[in-house]
Amino acid sequence: MGVALTRSAQWTAAAYGTGTLEITPLNEAILNEMIMFVEGFIYKYPQEAKYVFVEPLEWKTDLDPSAFESGYVVSATTVKSEEVDKTGQPLLCLSVPQIKIRSFGKLSYLLFIAKDTKLKEAQACIEANRNPVAKILGVNYNTMKEDSSILNILDKITKDDPESEIKMKIAILLKQLDLHLLNYSLKHISLVICLNPVTVKNDIELLKCFSGKGEQTVLESIEHTSDYEFSNGCRAPPWRQLHGEICYVLVKPHDVETLCITCSAEGVFLNGGKTDEREINYERKGAIYKDLVTFLKEKSAKFSENMSKQLSRVNEEQQKEKDQPNKAPKKKEVHALSKAITGSDKSKLEKNQVNFGKNQMTKRLEPSLNWKTTIDFKVPTLRDTQKEKHGGRLEKSAPSVSRGRAQLVPKSTDKNEEIVSESSSESEEDEEPPHHRQEANADLPSEYWQIQKLVKYLKGGNQTTTVIALCSMKDFNLTQETCQLAIRDVGGLEVLINLLDTDEVKCKIGSLKILKEISHNPQIRRNIVDLGGLPVMVNILDSPHKSLKCLAAETIANVAKFRRARRAVRHHGGITKLVALLNYAQNSTEPAQSSLYDERDVEVARCGALALWSCSKSYTNKEAIRKAGGIPLLAHLLKTSHENTLIPVVGTLQECASEENYRAAIKAERMIENLVKNLNSENEQLQEHCAMAIYQCAEDEETRDLVRLHGGLKPLASLLNNTDNKERLAAVTGAIWKCSISKENVTKFREYRAIETLVGLLTDQPEEVLVNVVGALGECCQEYENRVLVRKCGGIQPLVNLLVGINQSLLVNVTKALGACAIEPESVMIIDRLDGVRLLWSLLKNPHPDVKASAAWALCPCIQNAKDAGEMVRSFVGGLELVVNLLKSDNKEVLASICAAITNIAKDQENLAVITDHGVVPLLSKLTNTNNDKLRRHLAEAISRCCMWGRNRVAFGEHKAVAPLVRYLKSNDTNVHRATAQALYQLSDDADNCITIHKNGAVKLLLDMVGSPDHDLQEAAAGCIYNIRRLALAIDKARYP
Repeated sequence: MGVALTRSAQWTAAAYGTGTLEITPLNEAILNEMIMFVEGFIYKYPQEAKYVFVEPLEWKTDLDPSAFESGYVVSATTVKSEEVDKTGQPLLCLSVPQIKIRSFGKLSYLLFIAKDTKLKEAQACIEANRNPVAKILGVNYNTMKEDSSILNILDKITKDDPESEIKMKIAILLKQLDLHLLNYSLKHISLVICLNPVTVKNDIELLKCFSGKGEQTVLESIEHTSDYEFSNGCRAPPWRQLHGEICYVLVKPHDVETLCITCSAEGVFLNGGKTDEREINYERKGAIYKDLVTFLKEKSAKFSENMSKQLSRVNEEQQKEKDQPNKAPKKKEVHALSKAITGSDKSKLEKNQVNFGKNQMTKRLEPSLNWKTTIDFKVPTLRDTQKEKHGGRLEKSAPSVSRGRAQLVPKSTDKNEEIVSESSSESEEDEEPPHHRQEANADLPSEYWQIQKLVKYLKGGNQTTTVIALCSMKDFNLTQETCQLAIRDVGGLEVLINLLDTDEVKCKIGSLKILKEISHNPQIRRNIVDLGGLPVMVNILDSPHKSLKCLAAETIANVAKFRRARRAVRHHGGITKLVALLNYAQNSTEPAQSSLYDERDVEVARCGALALWSCSKSYTNKEAIRKAGGIPLLAHLLKTSHENTLIPVVGTLQECASEENYRAAIKAERMIENLVKNLNSENEQLQEHCAMAIYQCAEDEETRDLVRLHGGLKPLASLLNNTDNKERLAAVTGAIWKCSISKENVTKFREYRAIETLVGLLTDQPEEVLVNVVGALGECCQEYENRVLVRKCGGIQPLVNLLVGINQSLLVNVTKALGACAIEPESVMIIDRLDGVRLLWSLLKNPHPDVKASAAWALCPCIQNAKDAGEMVRSFVGGLELVVNLLKSDNKEVLASICAAITNIAKDQENLAVITDHGVVPLLSKLTNTNNDKLRRHLAEAISRCCMWGRNRVAFGEHKAVAPLVRYLKSNDTNVHRATAQALYQLSDDADNCITIHKNGAVKLLLDMVGSPDHDLQEAAAGCIYNIRRLALAIDKARYP
């Protein structure tokens, strides 16, 4: 922890005070990780949480003494914990505003009561205790270095120290936290796109071109505060350059006052402006933005508006350029602005799309304005150098490059048009990756210049020269980025794409071989799309030459990794042509007919399947594949013995199986048998995709039965033992989860000892594996034998430990699994001992409705089977009020689960009295006008239970809850009938309710239910009729004495 705070955390400079943490995203992320560690410490390591620090952690707090509750001696200005150390000192001592804490348990409690201010408290604690490890474990740990290992930690612990063992454990835990924080910081920093002096200078020069006094200009003025430029391109003083600052800019927008801006390697931010002495106040006054354009868009509405107008003008210029290719006015200016606008617009789109997603730290960012503006200045420098060397013949390619890149602007603005039609399986490649390119003055390898010479020969040579140049270029290592960029930087991509339009087969083959290799680069494939390469490749799919078909299909497979490319393939008829390639292998799957010719047919089919796999990440493309007749052809190819072909075929099926019509077709074409057969393959990638396809298809009961009948459960169970390949393990556990929905499959998994293996996978696995493992255990634990097995294998503790996570899907599955285990009283005792019931209750505060509902369902058996359930429920401070307030939710599943929880809570009279005081009766009454049978059942049960306190029966009548309940008797669900009859029986003890029940025609419906085979329903219906009849007799007796 000490190394992370020293190396990774960002502290203010000495000039600004004695070391405070800056308000930066990195610092906030580090503090949040530390908070999560401390909050979970008391649950994960209860013994270590009681350890008393050598010295207390001391800082100034904003907490009020009234925030502390039982277990503390509280006065107006002081708080002392009842727990003390060996010397009699309290473990927590607050003397406003100073606080001292001596254990992790008290530290965790403080963060709990701090609630929204916990981040501020953590910051104050770290600032006041710069070396917390030394205070926790002793001064000996003050000398721990970055390279300290576990052996160094052991050396610190003296043999005479009675607490040496627990100190060793805590020291190891803190060391692990330290490493985690360092790695976390590296990931965070790796996502930051740094600015450099050249980029900033180009941005400013570009904005100057569009600034002035007119209303249409983007700014009134923009200028540097200093005219002197250092040799490294910076204008900031040398002592400020040490902080990464590049220059300071005065910007006058049309609608706000002059802004004094700092441009640094971290980004762009507003500083304190110029002081009276004309000096700059360097202190940051706000958030950091990724570039100058993004900053100005946030600060000035007029700037944003005029930039949008400039974008429209650029689009018009480009449209004119398309209509009149020989007349391209102000090309350089138009393209430069288009790049600036496109970059900032994309960054804005990127901000809006951040919350999606699997894990945010691993998501790639779109390129900012930085590189895009730089390229217009850097590339001509390279070309000028080449022009001097080779006589200026590269000049011809410049218009082609600009034209190709300019197409990016209108296409990128259309990027959102088809976002709804794209599948949820879109890959990370859909985000623009950061650009990595060599600077003009960087030391480039000799291959870079040699490839550029070859491109020159491609442009100006005859057919023989072109073929030789292509062969020579193919001999280079085209997987290296330097070689790829060398081809692009001098217009080689345009030449290669132009060669695809020739009639020379050899030139086409050579060009496609090179494009196939370099299209693995994300930026190269975008350039290929911008230059119109995909339509040409789609046309080659009609060629009679099989080699050309294969190469074109493989190149399309590489390029179609992002939405715009997949859309282009479909719009130019590529899906139909790719499906037609699958037909080549119709006769080649039989070994008797195997020949060289057949092997080439299989290769054509393999390449076609590979391209379809890339394209199938779009929902619209999936439909296009189905309409083109792709399903029967994929089913036929699934029978082949060629593993290289099977992988893209199964991959395509796996992507498409997310759609219901594909799942039905897979079942109808009897593909499950072949998917199961290929689970026994030695190829790990094939096993992974087969398991994933089964996972997608096993939503259907018939498919689950087919997997069992074809012997697919045993190989799935055996693959659980191979945990090295996490992607395959995630697919296998997912397939087991979905197959476990059928009870017959669960019995088989128990025979294959898969449940014990699943319990062993509850620790040290990535979240995507844990979600599936816990989901499978949740299904298996619906049976008594499996619940006992999970408990005996020690599965309950790791399940409870997972309740402190934040993954929504994982929390839903964990709560379901614990709810299933809680049916056994022995398991409830373990869950309660591990503080699992409290953690389940705390999940009722989760913002996700699915998590709330699942947690409430899990609490029902916990309350039902706990020994002293009433006291346990009352021990949760504010727990009953939280449950009652959830009756205001709009989610039907949440409401049904909360009603079920209230039914169990209300079995205790004291708890029933408390929830009555919290207003449970009017809230339940408001819910009675519902058509959802699941909610009706649990609502009626809750009302039935709540009637057993005070005048709640009368209150339900006053809140108009009785008449809607009578309508529940017309439902087709017997469970609803039973719950409703019980509720009406309880309500009928009140005379006014009896009248309401009779008026709404309940008697006839109840008479029919008296003959029901359900004894509880019989008894409740008869009791209600009895109460109504007794009231009628009493009225008659009063009327006619």
